[in-house]
Parts: sequence; C-alpha cells; structure tokens
Amino acid sequence: MENLQAFLAQNVVKVENIKVVVSKRFKDKEGKPVLWELTAVTNKEDEAIRKECMKRVPDGKGRTKTEMDYSVYLGKLAARCTVYPELDNTELQDSYGVMGADALLKTMLTPGEYADYLTKVQEVNGFDTSYEDLVEDAKN
Repeated sequence: MENLQAFLAQNVVKVENIKVVVSKRFKDKEGKPVLWELTAVTNKEDEAIRKECMKRVPDGKGRTKTEMDYSVYLGKLAARCTVYPELDNTELQDSYGVMGADALLKTMLTPGEYADYLTKVQEVNGFDTSYEDLVEDAKN
C-alpha cells in the first residue's frame, strides 16, 4: 500500500491567494493600478453558493425541473472569492448606489473587465485545469 502521508491535511499544499490587476481604472496615489486579492472557496462554500442559484423552470411537458442560473452563480462566487477590495463595505456599495457584493462587482467593472475577472475567479478555484494537464503534471 502506498504511503498516505501526502494526503494528510497537514501535508497538503494550501491554495494561495492571488493578486491581480483587474482594471487599470483603479489607481493608487502614485497612479499605479491597484491589485485585487482573490481566494479560493471550499467545496462546502461552493455547494452553498450553487444551492442559492438553483431555480425551478418549466420543462415544456407541464412539469418543472431544477436548473442552476450559471451567471448568478459566477457572480456570487466572484463576490465570495474577493478578499480585496472589501465588497461588503457599506461605504463602497453606497458610492456606487448598489446593495450586495455581487451587484457591486457588476457595477464597478466594465463588461470586459468583469468577464476577465470571472476567468481569474475560476482559475483560483481550480476550474482552469483540465484532466490532461493534471496527468502531464504528474508525469513531470
């Protein structure tokens, strides 16, 4: 039997937060773009977000089925993964005239910036790695 030490919680490499420039429009005092900080969520947090985004829709046969609203899910996931800026800050939300972290993100960013940000959020959570990439990494 293989050594299980690599799988013990204390031996697993933790997913580190990343810092990225989301937009060149947000500048510090020196005029440099401000870095945003992102973190990964746990599977438990991800399941809770997914559950929030479920809705009942007609199936065309007189019944309903449950579907996830993927765009709402990505917005909520992005808001939860954002460490900095603090999207739950009342002053920040008030300055944009919105309530809620996910609504704030959509208001702060242009459509292109938002799409790029969602890609980064998916990357930090490991959704960018294919099975083939994992196999290749294991070979090296």
